Amino acid sequence: MALQIYNVLGRQKAEFTPMEPGYVGMYVCGPTVQDYAHLGHGKTYTSFDVIVRWLRKSGYQVLYVQNITDVGHLLDSGEDRILKKARQLQSKPMQLVEFYTREWYRDMDSMGIIRPDISPRASAHIPEQIKMAQTLIDKGFAYEANGSVYFDVTSAPDYGKLSNRRIEMQEAGTREAVRDEKRHAEDFALWKRAEPEHILRWDSPWGEGFPGWHIECSAMAKKYLGPTFDIHGGGVDNIFPHNESEIVQSECANDAEFARYWMLVGSLMVPDQDGIPTKMSKSLGNFVTLRDALTKYRPEVIRTFVLSAHYSSPVTYSEDSMRGAQGGWERLNNAVWLVRGRLATAPAGSDGNGFLPRLAQARADFAAAMDDDFNAPVALSALQELTREVNTLLNSDATVGREVLTDIDALYTELAGEVLGIIAPPQAANANAEREAGLIKLLIEMRNNARKAKDFAASDRIRDELARLGVTLEDTRDGTLWKV
Repeated sequence: MALQIYNVLGRQKAEFTPMEPGYVGMYVCGPTVQDYAHLGHGKTYTSFDVIVRWLRKSGYQVLYVQNITDVGHLLDSGEDRILKKARQLQSKPMQLVEFYTREWYRDMDSMGIIRPDISPRASAHIPEQIKMAQTLIDKGFAYEANGSVYFDVTSAPDYGKLSNRRIEMQEAGTREAVRDEKRHAEDFALWKRAEPEHILRWDSPWGEGFPGWHIECSAMAKKYLGPTFDIHGGGVDNIFPHNESEIVQSECANDAEFARYWMLVGSLMVPDQDGIPTKMSKSLGNFVTLRDALTKYRPEVIRTFVLSAHYSSPVTYSEDSMRGAQGGWERLNNAVWLVRGRLATAPAGSDGNGFLPRLAQARADFAAAMDDDFNAPVALSALQELTREVNTLLNSDATVGREVLTDIDALYTELAGEVLGIIAPPQAANANAEREAGLIKLLIEMRNNARKAKDFAASDRIRDELARLGVTLEDTRDGTLWKV
Protein backbone atom coordinates (compact mmCIF):
# COMPACT_ATOMS: atom_id res chain seq x y z
CA MET A 1 0.00 0.00 0.00
CA ALA A 2 1.25 3.46 -0.87
CA LEU A 3 1.80 5.87 2.03
CA GLN A 4 -1.40 7.68 3.00
CA ILE A 5 -1.36 10.93 5.02
CA TYR A 6 -4.29 12.72 6.61
CA ASN A 7 -3.96 16.28 5.37
CA VAL A 8 -5.45 18.77 7.86
CA LEU A 9 -5.63 21.21 4.95
CA GLY A 10 -8.70 19.76 3.28
CA ARG A 11 -9.53 17.33 6.12
CA GLN A 12 -8.96 14.14 4.14
CA LYS A 13 -6.56 11.23 3.88
CA ALA A 14 -4.76 10.99 0.56
CA GLU A 15 -1.83 9.22 -1.04
CA PHE A 16 1.42 11.00 -0.33
CA THR A 17 3.04 12.25 -3.51
CA PRO A 18 6.15 14.38 -2.89
CA MET A 19 7.00 17.23 -5.20
CA GLU A 20 10.23 15.50 -6.18
CA PRO A 21 10.28 11.68 -6.36
CA GLY A 22 12.31 10.19 -3.54
CA TYR A 23 12.76 13.50 -1.71
CA VAL A 24 10.74 15.04 1.14
CA GLY A 25 11.06 18.61 2.41
CA MET A 26 9.60 18.82 5.91
CA TYR A 27 9.23 21.77 8.29
CA VAL A 28 8.05 21.40 11.89
CA CYS A 29 7.42 24.33 14.22
CA GLY A 30 10.01 24.13 16.96
CA PRO A 31 10.21 25.28 20.59
CA THR A 32 10.22 28.72 22.13
CA VAL A 33 13.32 28.30 24.28
CA GLN A 34 12.27 30.02 27.50
CA ASP A 35 11.88 27.03 29.86
CA TYR A 36 12.54 23.30 30.17
CA ALA A 37 10.79 20.89 27.82
CA HIS A 38 7.75 19.11 29.27
CA LEU A 39 6.01 15.85 28.39
CA GLY A 40 3.73 17.64 25.92
CA HIS A 41 6.83 18.56 23.92
CA GLY A 42 7.94 14.95 24.27
CA LYS A 43 4.71 13.79 22.62
CA THR A 44 4.95 16.23 19.73
CA TYR A 45 8.58 15.69 18.83
CA THR A 46 8.59 11.92 19.44
CA SER A 47 5.67 11.73 16.99
CA PHE A 48 7.55 13.64 14.30
CA ASP A 49 10.73 11.69 15.07
CA VAL A 50 8.94 8.44 14.22
CA ILE A 51 7.37 10.02 11.12
CA VAL A 52 10.78 11.07 9.83
CA ARG A 53 12.28 7.68 10.70
CA TRP A 54 9.58 5.86 8.73
CA LEU A 55 9.93 8.16 5.73
CA ARG A 56 13.65 7.44 5.65
CA LYS A 57 13.09 3.71 6.20
CA SER A 58 10.69 3.85 3.23
CA GLY A 59 13.51 5.10 1.03
CA TYR A 60 12.89 8.85 1.03
CA GLN A 61 15.67 11.37 1.40
CA VAL A 62 14.25 13.75 4.02
CA LEU A 63 15.40 17.30 4.68
CA TYR A 64 13.98 17.96 8.15
CA VAL A 65 13.89 21.60 9.30
CA GLN A 66 12.76 22.56 12.81
CA ASN A 67 13.14 26.15 13.98
CA ILE A 68 14.23 27.57 17.32
CA THR A 69 12.10 30.54 18.42
CA ASP A 70 14.46 32.77 20.37
CA VAL A 71 12.72 36.09 19.67
CA GLY A 72 9.32 37.37 18.64
CA HIS A 73 6.93 34.88 20.26
CA LEU A 74 4.26 37.39 21.25
CA LEU A 75 1.79 36.84 24.06
CA ASP A 76 -1.81 38.07 23.80
CA SER A 77 -0.59 41.23 25.51
CA GLY A 78 1.86 41.86 22.65
CA GLU A 79 4.79 41.19 25.00
CA ASP A 80 7.68 39.00 23.82
CA ARG A 81 7.64 35.69 25.73
CA ILE A 82 11.45 35.56 25.88
CA LEU A 83 11.73 39.05 27.35
CA LYS A 84 9.07 38.35 29.95
CA LYS A 85 10.87 35.22 31.21
CA ALA A 86 14.25 36.99 31.14
CA ARG A 87 12.90 39.75 33.37
CA GLN A 88 11.47 37.18 35.78
CA LEU A 89 14.86 35.50 36.08
CA GLN A 90 16.82 38.77 35.98
CA SER A 91 18.71 37.40 33.02
CA LYS A 92 19.87 38.72 29.66
CA PRO A 93 17.46 37.51 26.95
CA MET A 94 20.18 35.80 24.90
CA GLN A 95 21.67 34.32 28.07
CA LEU A 96 18.27 32.78 28.78
CA VAL A 97 17.97 31.56 25.20
CA GLU A 98 21.41 29.92 25.15
CA PHE A 99 20.77 28.11 28.42
CA TYR A 100 17.38 26.71 27.48
CA THR A 101 18.48 25.83 23.93
CA ARG A 102 21.23 23.63 25.36
CA GLU A 103 18.78 22.09 27.81
CA TRP A 104 16.27 21.50 25.01
CA TYR A 105 18.74 19.46 22.99
CA ARG A 106 19.83 17.59 26.10
CA ASP A 107 16.22 16.58 26.79
CA MET A 108 15.51 15.62 23.17
CA ASP A 109 18.73 13.58 23.03
CA SER A 110 17.73 11.82 26.27
CA MET A 111 14.46 10.82 24.60
CA GLY A 112 16.28 9.32 21.63
CA ILE A 113 14.82 11.94 19.30
CA ILE A 114 17.01 12.34 16.23
CA ARG A 115 18.03 15.95 15.69
CA PRO A 116 16.66 17.86 12.68
CA ASP A 117 18.94 18.38 9.70
CA ILE A 118 18.64 22.16 10.11
CA SER A 119 17.62 24.04 13.27
CA PRO A 120 17.48 27.71 12.24
CA ARG A 121 17.06 30.42 14.86
CA ALA A 122 14.63 33.27 14.43
CA SER A 123 17.21 35.82 15.64
CA ALA A 124 19.65 34.69 12.93
CA HIS A 125 17.14 35.31 10.12
CA ILE A 126 15.99 38.88 10.76
CA PRO A 127 16.92 40.07 7.20
CA GLU A 128 14.73 37.36 5.64
CA GLN A 129 11.81 38.32 7.85
CA ILE A 130 12.21 42.03 7.07
CA LYS A 131 12.35 41.24 3.35
CA MET A 132 9.12 39.21 3.49
CA ALA A 133 7.34 41.95 5.44
CA GLN A 134 8.44 44.53 2.88
CA THR A 135 7.25 42.28 0.04
CA LEU A 136 3.83 42.04 1.65
CA ILE A 137 3.67 45.83 2.00
CA ASP A 138 4.66 46.29 -1.65
CA LYS A 139 1.93 43.87 -2.76
CA GLY A 140 -0.74 45.59 -0.69
CA PHE A 141 -1.23 42.80 1.90
CA ALA A 142 0.42 44.63 4.80
CA TYR A 143 0.83 48.17 6.08
CA GLU A 144 3.13 50.15 8.35
CA ALA A 145 1.75 52.01 11.36
CA ASN A 146 3.94 53.94 13.81
CA GLY A 147 6.98 51.75 13.21
CA SER A 148 5.08 48.44 13.31
CA VAL A 149 3.96 46.36 10.33
CA TYR A 150 0.67 44.44 10.27
CA PHE A 151 -0.84 41.94 7.86
CA ASP A 152 -4.26 43.07 6.63
CA VAL A 153 -6.37 39.93 6.96
CA THR A 154 -9.19 41.44 4.88
CA SER A 155 -6.84 41.53 1.88
CA ALA A 156 -6.62 37.70 1.71
CA PRO A 157 -9.89 35.85 0.96
CA ASP A 158 -8.31 32.47 1.86
CA TYR A 159 -7.40 33.54 5.37
CA GLY A 160 -8.76 30.86 7.75
CA LYS A 161 -8.70 27.92 5.31
CA LEU A 162 -6.63 25.66 7.60
CA SER A 163 -8.55 26.18 10.83
CA ASN A 164 -11.88 26.96 9.12
CA ARG A 165 -12.08 30.15 11.18
CA ARG A 166 -13.20 33.21 9.28
CA ILE A 167 -12.69 36.85 10.15
CA GLU A 168 -16.27 37.35 11.20
CA MET A 169 -15.86 34.56 13.78
CA GLN A 170 -12.99 36.32 15.55
CA GLU A 171 -13.18 38.87 18.28
CA ALA A 172 -11.04 41.86 19.04
CA GLY A 173 -8.09 41.04 21.25
CA THR A 174 -7.94 37.29 20.59
CA ARG A 175 -4.44 37.50 19.08
CA GLU A 176 -2.62 40.27 20.82
CA ALA A 177 -3.34 43.57 22.52
CA VAL A 178 -5.60 45.63 20.29
CA ARG A 179 -3.93 48.86 19.20
CA ASP A 180 -5.53 51.88 17.68
CA GLU A 181 -2.84 51.81 15.00
CA LYS A 182 -4.23 48.56 13.53
CA ARG A 183 -6.81 48.85 10.76
CA HIS A 184 -8.66 45.76 12.00
CA ALA A 185 -8.56 44.06 15.37
CA GLU A 186 -7.75 40.74 13.67
CA ASP A 187 -4.65 41.99 11.84
CA PHE A 188 -1.45 40.36 13.09
CA ALA A 189 2.04 41.76 13.50
CA LEU A 190 4.82 41.08 11.04
CA TRP A 191 7.14 43.56 12.75
CA LYS A 192 6.81 45.36 16.06
CA ARG A 193 8.16 48.74 17.02
CA ALA A 194 10.67 48.43 19.89
CA GLU A 195 9.86 50.55 22.90
CA PRO A 196 12.82 52.30 24.60
CA GLU A 197 13.18 49.55 27.25
CA HIS A 198 13.04 46.71 24.72
CA ILE A 199 16.47 45.00 24.60
CA LEU A 200 15.99 42.82 21.52
CA ARG A 201 15.88 45.27 18.61
CA TRP A 202 17.09 45.45 15.02
CA ASP A 203 17.22 48.16 12.36
CA SER A 204 14.50 47.99 9.71
CA PRO A 205 12.98 50.26 7.04
CA TRP A 206 10.37 51.18 9.68
CA GLY A 207 12.76 51.93 12.51
CA GLU A 208 14.18 49.75 15.30
CA GLY A 209 12.01 46.80 16.23
CA PHE A 210 11.70 43.03 16.27
CA PRO A 211 9.76 40.42 14.28
CA GLY A 212 6.34 39.03 15.07
CA TRP A 213 6.05 35.35 15.90
CA HIS A 214 4.42 33.94 12.77
CA ILE A 215 6.73 35.39 10.13
CA GLU A 216 9.83 33.55 11.33
CA CYS A 217 8.53 30.15 10.17
CA SER A 218 7.45 31.52 6.79
CA ALA A 219 10.82 33.15 6.17
CA MET A 220 12.95 30.22 7.31
CA ALA A 221 10.85 27.56 5.58
CA LYS A 222 11.27 29.44 2.30
CA LYS A 223 15.01 29.86 2.83
CA TYR A 224 15.72 26.17 3.43
CA LEU A 225 12.87 24.38 1.62
CA GLY A 226 11.68 26.85 -1.01
CA PRO A 227 8.35 28.69 -1.37
CA THR A 228 6.51 25.34 -1.65
CA PHE A 229 7.47 22.15 0.18
CA ASP A 230 5.96 18.79 1.06
CA ILE A 231 5.06 18.54 4.76
CA HIS A 232 4.46 21.08 7.51
CA GLY A 233 4.08 19.78 11.06
CA GLY A 234 3.23 21.20 14.44
CA GLY A 235 0.92 20.93 17.43
CA VAL A 236 -2.82 21.16 16.91
CA ASP A 237 -3.01 23.97 19.49
CA ASN A 238 -1.04 26.22 17.13
CA ILE A 239 -3.37 25.78 14.17
CA PHE A 240 -4.73 29.23 14.97
CA PRO A 241 -3.37 31.80 14.80
CA HIS A 242 0.20 30.61 14.13
CA ASN A 243 -0.19 28.10 11.29
CA GLU A 244 -3.02 30.07 9.74
CA SER A 245 -0.88 33.20 9.67
CA GLU A 246 2.06 31.27 8.20
CA ILE A 247 -0.03 30.11 5.27
CA VAL A 248 -1.61 33.41 4.36
CA GLN A 249 1.53 35.54 4.58
CA SER A 250 3.65 32.96 2.71
CA GLU A 251 1.24 32.44 -0.14
CA CYS A 252 0.60 36.16 -0.52
CA ALA A 253 4.32 36.97 -0.49
CA ASN A 254 5.46 34.12 -2.74
CA ASP A 255 2.49 33.70 -5.11
CA ALA A 256 2.77 29.96 -4.51
CA GLU A 257 1.26 27.21 -2.39
CA PHE A 258 3.01 27.02 1.00
CA ALA A 259 2.97 23.45 2.40
CA ARG A 260 1.19 20.67 0.48
CA TYR A 261 0.48 18.41 3.49
CA TRP A 262 -0.31 19.63 6.99
CA MET A 263 0.20 17.19 9.88
CA LEU A 264 -0.79 18.33 13.37
CA VAL A 265 -0.12 16.40 16.57
CA GLY A 266 -2.83 15.99 19.22
CA SER A 267 -2.24 17.47 22.66
CA LEU A 268 -1.01 15.71 25.77
CA MET A 269 -3.74 15.87 28.38
CA VAL A 270 -3.60 15.62 32.16
CA PRO A 271 -6.61 15.23 34.49
CA ASP A 272 -7.58 18.37 36.41
CA GLN A 273 -8.89 18.41 39.99
CA ASP A 274 -12.24 17.09 38.78
CA GLY A 275 -10.62 14.37 36.67
CA ILE A 276 -11.39 16.17 33.40
CA PRO A 277 -8.55 15.88 30.84
CA THR A 278 -6.93 19.29 30.25
CA LYS A 279 -4.08 20.18 27.91
CA MET A 280 -0.68 20.04 29.60
CA SER A 281 0.60 23.59 29.51
CA LYS A 282 3.18 25.82 31.13
CA SER A 283 0.59 28.58 31.47
CA LEU A 284 -1.76 26.29 33.42
CA GLY A 285 1.03 24.97 35.62
CA ASN A 286 -0.11 21.36 35.11
CA PHE A 287 3.04 20.20 33.35
CA VAL A 288 5.68 17.57 34.08
CA THR A 289 9.13 18.32 32.70
CA LEU A 290 10.77 15.67 30.58
CA ARG A 291 13.78 15.52 32.87
CA ASP A 292 11.54 14.85 35.87
CA ALA A 293 9.65 12.16 33.96
CA LEU A 294 12.96 10.56 32.95
CA THR A 295 13.89 10.09 36.62
CA LYS A 296 10.87 7.76 36.92
CA TYR A 297 10.62 6.17 33.48
CA ARG A 298 13.03 5.02 30.82
CA PRO A 299 12.86 7.07 27.60
CA GLU A 300 11.71 3.94 25.76
CA VAL A 301 8.73 3.70 28.14
CA ILE A 302 7.77 7.34 27.53
CA ARG A 303 8.06 6.75 23.78
CA THR A 304 5.87 3.64 24.11
CA PHE A 305 3.28 5.72 25.96
CA VAL A 306 3.33 8.39 23.23
CA LEU A 307 3.05 5.78 20.46
CA SER A 308 0.11 4.07 22.13
CA ALA A 309 -2.14 6.71 20.53
CA HIS A 310 -2.23 7.98 16.96
CA TYR A 311 -0.08 11.07 16.54
CA SER A 312 -3.12 13.23 15.70
CA SER A 313 -5.09 12.14 18.76
CA PRO A 314 -4.89 13.52 22.29
CA VAL A 315 -3.58 11.17 24.96
CA THR A 316 -3.98 11.51 28.72
CA TYR A 317 -0.98 11.22 31.00
CA SER A 318 -1.45 9.44 34.32
CA GLU A 319 0.40 7.00 36.53
CA ASP A 320 -1.90 4.22 35.30
CA SER A 321 -1.24 4.99 31.64
CA MET A 322 2.50 5.05 32.29
CA ARG A 323 2.34 1.71 34.11
CA GLY A 324 0.55 0.29 31.11
CA ALA A 325 3.27 1.60 28.80
CA GLN A 326 5.93 0.22 31.15
CA GLY A 327 4.37 -3.25 31.04
CA GLY A 328 4.02 -3.21 27.26
CA TRP A 329 7.60 -2.12 26.75
CA GLU A 330 8.94 -4.69 29.21
CA ARG A 331 7.16 -7.55 27.42
CA LEU A 332 8.68 -6.43 24.14
CA ASN A 333 12.12 -5.78 25.55
CA ASN A 334 12.23 -9.04 27.51
CA ALA A 335 11.47 -11.01 24.36
CA VAL A 336 14.34 -9.28 22.57
CA TRP A 337 16.57 -9.97 25.55
CA LEU A 338 15.66 -13.67 25.53
CA VAL A 339 16.31 -13.92 21.79
CA ARG A 340 19.73 -12.28 22.08
CA GLY A 341 20.57 -14.43 25.08
CA ARG A 342 19.81 -17.60 23.13
CA LEU A 343 21.80 -16.57 20.06
CA ALA A 344 25.21 -17.32 21.56
CA THR A 345 24.45 -21.01 22.11
CA ALA A 346 21.76 -21.73 19.50
CA PRO A 347 22.43 -24.53 17.01
CA ALA A 348 22.47 -23.92 13.29
CA GLY A 349 19.97 -25.41 10.88
CA SER A 350 16.54 -25.18 12.50
CA ASP A 351 13.98 -22.61 11.34
CA GLY A 352 11.97 -22.81 14.57
CA ASN A 353 9.07 -24.93 13.32
CA GLY A 354 8.39 -22.74 10.30
CA PHE A 355 8.52 -19.38 12.13
CA LEU A 356 10.11 -17.39 9.31
CA PRO A 357 6.81 -16.81 7.43
CA ARG A 358 5.36 -15.40 10.66
CA LEU A 359 8.17 -12.82 10.70
CA ALA A 360 7.35 -11.83 7.14
CA GLN A 361 3.70 -11.35 8.09
CA ALA A 362 4.62 -9.24 11.13
CA ARG A 363 6.83 -7.05 8.96
CA ALA A 364 4.03 -6.62 6.42
CA ASP A 365 1.49 -5.77 9.14
CA PHE A 366 3.86 -3.20 10.63
CA ALA A 367 4.49 -1.57 7.25
CA ALA A 368 0.78 -1.47 6.41
CA ALA A 369 0.06 0.31 9.69
CA MET A 370 2.82 2.88 9.24
CA ASP A 371 1.78 3.52 5.63
CA ASP A 372 -1.73 4.23 6.91
CA ASP A 373 -0.99 7.76 8.15
CA PHE A 374 1.86 6.60 10.41
CA ASN A 375 -0.45 4.53 12.62
CA ALA A 376 2.09 3.72 15.32
CA PRO A 377 -0.42 2.13 17.78
CA VAL A 378 -1.39 -0.50 15.20
CA ALA A 379 2.26 -1.04 14.25
CA LEU A 380 3.10 -1.45 17.93
CA SER A 381 0.22 -3.90 18.29
CA ALA A 382 1.67 -6.00 15.46
CA LEU A 383 4.95 -6.22 17.36
CA GLN A 384 3.17 -7.12 20.60
CA GLU A 385 1.27 -9.91 18.86
CA LEU A 386 4.53 -11.19 17.41
CA THR A 387 6.09 -11.01 20.86
CA ARG A 388 3.45 -13.36 22.28
CA GLU A 389 4.30 -15.88 19.57
CA VAL A 390 8.05 -15.44 20.05
CA ASN A 391 7.65 -16.16 23.76
CA THR A 392 5.57 -19.25 22.96
CA LEU A 393 8.25 -20.43 20.55
CA LEU A 394 11.11 -19.88 22.99
CA ASN A 395 9.24 -21.65 25.80
CA SER A 396 8.28 -24.63 23.65
CA ASP A 397 10.18 -27.86 23.16
CA ALA A 398 11.12 -26.87 19.61
CA THR A 399 14.77 -26.43 18.74
CA VAL A 400 15.15 -22.82 17.65
CA GLY A 401 18.15 -22.37 15.39
CA ARG A 402 20.55 -19.50 15.09
CA GLU A 403 19.15 -18.41 11.73
CA VAL A 404 15.61 -17.79 12.95
CA LEU A 405 16.84 -16.14 16.15
CA THR A 406 18.98 -13.81 14.04
CA ASP A 407 16.00 -12.93 11.86
CA ILE A 408 13.79 -12.29 14.90
CA ASP A 409 16.44 -10.03 16.41
CA ALA A 410 16.88 -8.22 13.09
CA LEU A 411 13.14 -7.52 12.87
CA TYR A 412 12.99 -6.09 16.40
CA THR A 413 16.17 -4.09 15.84
CA GLU A 414 14.82 -2.55 12.62
CA LEU A 415 11.15 -1.96 13.43
CA ALA A 416 11.07 -1.52 17.21
CA GLY A 417 14.53 0.04 17.29
CA GLU A 418 15.30 2.02 14.16
CA VAL A 419 11.70 3.09 13.44
CA LEU A 420 9.93 3.35 16.81
CA GLY A 421 13.05 3.97 18.90
CA ILE A 422 11.94 1.74 21.80
CA ILE A 423 14.50 -1.11 21.57
CA ALA A 424 18.25 -0.59 21.86
CA PRO A 425 20.48 -2.14 19.19
CA PRO A 426 22.64 -5.13 20.12
CA GLN A 427 25.57 -4.10 22.25
CA ALA A 428 28.72 -3.40 20.26
CA ALA A 429 31.27 -6.18 20.58
CA ASN A 430 34.21 -4.17 21.83
CA ALA A 431 36.78 -4.87 24.51
CA ASN A 432 34.93 -2.96 27.23
CA ALA A 433 31.68 -4.80 26.52
CA GLU A 434 33.44 -8.16 26.63
CA ARG A 435 35.12 -7.25 29.90
CA GLU A 436 31.80 -6.13 31.39
CA ALA A 437 30.05 -9.30 30.24
CA GLY A 438 32.83 -11.42 31.71
CA LEU A 439 32.56 -9.75 35.10
CA ILE A 440 28.78 -10.09 35.16
CA LYS A 441 28.99 -13.77 34.23
CA LEU A 442 31.52 -14.30 37.03
CA LEU A 443 29.13 -12.68 39.52
CA ILE A 444 26.28 -14.84 38.21
CA GLU A 445 28.41 -17.93 38.75
CA MET A 446 29.21 -16.80 42.29
CA ARG A 447 25.50 -16.21 42.92
CA ASN A 448 24.60 -19.66 41.62
CA ASN A 449 27.24 -21.22 43.86
CA ALA A 450 25.85 -19.33 46.85
CA ARG A 451 22.33 -20.58 46.04
CA LYS A 452 23.56 -24.17 45.81
CA ALA A 453 25.20 -23.69 49.24
CA LYS A 454 21.87 -22.25 50.48
CA ASP A 455 23.63 -18.97 51.29
CA PHE A 456 20.64 -16.94 50.15
CA ALA A 457 21.83 -13.76 51.85
CA ALA A 458 24.94 -13.70 49.64
CA SER A 459 22.88 -14.67 46.58
CA ASP A 460 20.41 -11.87 47.16
CA ARG A 461 23.16 -9.35 47.80
CA ILE A 462 24.81 -10.11 44.45
CA ARG A 463 21.44 -9.79 42.68
CA ASP A 464 20.56 -6.53 44.47
CA GLU A 465 23.97 -4.94 43.86
CA LEU A 466 23.79 -5.80 40.18
CA ALA A 467 20.27 -4.29 40.05
CA ARG A 468 21.57 -1.13 41.70
CA LEU A 469 24.16 -0.89 38.90
CA GLY A 470 21.43 -1.34 36.29
CA VAL A 471 21.95 -5.04 35.56
CA THR A 472 18.80 -7.20 35.75
CA LEU A 473 18.96 -10.97 36.21
CA GLU A 474 16.32 -13.48 35.15
CA ASP A 475 16.44 -17.14 36.13
CA THR A 476 15.16 -19.42 33.34
CA ARG A 477 15.27 -23.15 32.70
CA ASP A 478 18.26 -22.51 30.41
CA GLY A 479 20.18 -20.67 33.16
CA THR A 480 20.44 -17.12 34.40
CA LEU A 481 20.15 -14.39 31.76
CA TRP A 482 21.14 -10.78 32.27
CA LYS A 483 20.55 -7.41 30.65
CA VAL A 484 21.70 -3.84 31.23
